[in-house]
Parts: sequence; structure tokens; C-alpha cells
Amino acid sequence: MTHKATLRRSVTLFQAFLVEQTDPDRFYGTLADDSVAQLENYQDLRDQLVLDVGGGPGFFAAAFGKAGARYVRLEPEAGDMALEKDDVATLKASGMELPIRTGSIDVCYSSNVLEHVPDPPRMLDEMVRVTRPGGLIYASFTPWLSPHGGHETGPWHYLGGEYAARRYERRMGKPPKNKFGHSLHPYSVGAALKWARNTPDATLVDSLARYHPSWAQWVLRVPAAREVLSWNLAIVLRRR
Repeated sequence: MTHKATLRRSVTLFQAFLVEQTDPDRFYGTLADDSVAQLENYQDLRDQLVLDVGGGPGFFAAAFGKAGARYVRLEPEAGDMALEKDDVATLKASGMELPIRTGSIDVCYSSNVLEHVPDPPRMLDEMVRVTRPGGLIYASFTPWLSPHGGHETGPWHYLGGEYAARRYERRMGKPPKNKFGHSLHPYSVGAALKWARNTPDATLVDSLARYHPSWAQWVLRVPAAREVLSWNLAIVLRRR
């Protein structure tokens, strides 16, 4: 399929995002189909071994399967594994210590995980390591200064992650799912792009404001604005 970053596509993704909590099947299904189509701009996925780092409940398995890929998800939390298909090949491990042989994966993929690990560059290094020469690495995340950087505690995270978490707990009567400093960590567009341009074992192929139309990609060229306006950064690399 041909992926086009149009305004209509951006609106569709935003509408799905609005029901993430109430209708996760719709949101993640829409995002998965879009992400696989986006990946196919860079590499034919037929018969490719795809490792989904932080694949959660496996919403992406069906989309990758339709593209003809062999899909394996990796997830550190067992509780996130049983929400969809029992027949999805799954590994339980940390994204920062992938139990995968070096150079054995065709496509190493991760969607909205980097902000949830304490050392994003370490996870990115691991994703590069396990990918075969010529293989593709795709990683996206929500920058901390994005309006959704605090996830369910936003936009109060602009006043500090700990403050936002305390405010959420006072108002909701329970702590946020994404706990600042534990399962939610600040990571910036600038830091991710610097890593991507300087990693010795992969070449940066593309960087994208993931949900934006093609004519709005200029935002990544403006250092201050991109932290807030890019909403979600995706980096695409080719293993050397």
C-alpha cells in the first residue's frame, strides 16, 4: 500500500487519538495500519522478521501480518500481553537489554516506548544492534514538551512532572498510570535527532513529525518549536 501524509490522514489519526481511553481497539488499530503503511515506504515487509519492542497487547500484530511480515513482540510487563491474541509470538524482556542475537532482525520497530524507559539511547543502541546490515530501525515517541508529553497528566507536566502527577492523584483519587520518574521520563526531539545523526552503526534515513501532513514537516527544522509542535517524533534508520 502507498502511504501519503495528507491532512485527511492527520485528522483521522487525531480523531482516533481522542478515543484512546474509551475505544483502544479503534485507536491502536488505526495507528497500527497507518504505521505499517508508513514503514512500507522504506522497505517491503513481506517475509521480513519484525521485532516490535514494547509491543504491549499486540495491536500491531494483525497489521504486520496483513503486510506479510513475521511478527514478534517484546514487552517487559506480562500484564500487557494477554489483552489481544494468544497466538502472537512474544518475548518478556527489557527494551534496554534485548535477548536477541546481533544482526538477526530485518525490521526493529518501536512505537511510543522511548519516553517510558529511563535510558532511551541505550534502547535505541540495542535496536540497532539486533538489526541485520541493511535492515530497518523505526522508533517513535512523544517528546516531553509536546502537549501530550505528560500523557494523562498533561498539560500540567509543563509545571513539572512530579507536580502533574500529584495533581492528577488529587483529582482522580488514584495515581496516574504513567508515573513520572518511574514509567515516564523526559526525552526531547533534539536529543533523539542528535543520537540518530551520530550513532556509528546506522544511517539516519528520515525523521518525521509522525502524525503531521507532509507540508507541516518543516517544524522539525525549528529547534524550539519542534519540541512542542511535532507532537510525536519518528526516526527511521538503516543498519550499516
